[in-house]
Amino acid sequence: MKALVFSTRKDEKSYLINAFEALGHKVMFEEVHLNRKTAELAAGFDAVVVFVNDQLDDACLERLAELGVKTVALRCAGYNNVDLEAAKQHGLSVVRVPAYSPYAVAEHALTLLMTLNRHVHKAYNRVREGNFLLDGLVGRDIHHKTVGVIGTGNIGSVFCQIMQGFDCRLLAFDPNPSQALIEQGVEFVDLDSLLQQSDFISLHCPLTPQTHHVIGERALSLMKPGSMLINTSRGGLVDTKAVINSLKNGGLSGLAIDVYEEEADLFFEDQSNQVIADDDLMRLMTFPNVIVTGHQAFLTEEALTNIAQTTADNLICLEKNNTCENQLV
Repeated sequence: MKALVFSTRKDEKSYLINAFEALGHKVMFEEVHLNRKTAELAAGFDAVVVFVNDQLDDACLERLAELGVKTVALRCAGYNNVDLEAAKQHGLSVVRVPAYSPYAVAEHALTLLMTLNRHVHKAYNRVREGNFLLDGLVGRDIHHKTVGVIGTGNIGSVFCQIMQGFDCRLLAFDPNPSQALIEQGVEFVDLDSLLQQSDFISLHCPLTPQTHHVIGERALSLMKPGSMLINTSRGGLVDTKAVINSLKNGGLSGLAIDVYEEEADLFFEDQSNQVIADDDLMRLMTFPNVIVTGHQAFLTEEALTNIAQTTADNLICLEKNNTCENQLV
């Protein structure tokens, strides 16, 4: 099978080469994102391997099918950027990596929470300039605080287990409550109750029409004054303008995000010599109580190895059996 990898990053290339070549796949790489314009590059390939910011709408998928592509392999868990119904209509199989390392993302969420709460990002910059004052660096004990977790799939469950090590009260909201977490002491409550009672809130749910802007004006108005919000899931879960207003008005005391709803043309690129035209992102980064990382929560050696291996395995499985357990379409 010949596969073309779109949105290739330097950090992942060697992992993909090792996994694909070990299974006999022929693989080539493109740094550009896949969309309806760049789909032409896939001519002569059996499969395209895509990432979170590739845009596989109906027009893109139709062109891929016309070019002879049979499979779309997502090297990620989320699939909100793929029109699954269109893929089905055009006869394309779609597979994904549902779990690569829930620990990677959950641990990054904890990293953001602790950095934000204890102002480590501010202290780091201060001491490099010889400023050792402690003004403005007062944090809070996480011990015995209430932590709200929205979404308790693989990643959310691991995050709950990590936070139990701080002896926190864990509140969770999920349409499908986990009996295992309930037995471990996690309380499943309605979303409003979680928002009203939590000192820290971490988002771990997929982006769907139902969860789009789950944190918007209404949710922010319900949140406990001085609470902190962490998002390592999908940018579209958070209404950026509403969050900016909450930060300005002193509602949220801190925000840490690894994802952003308009990240597609920004993240995974060096923008240091460019004028970034996204006013909302630029406004967010002026706040001293906001931390932004560039969609790196998944970025561990273990996760990269698992992503590459599962992606390659998915293609082999489809080639041999015409079906795969990680298949969406």
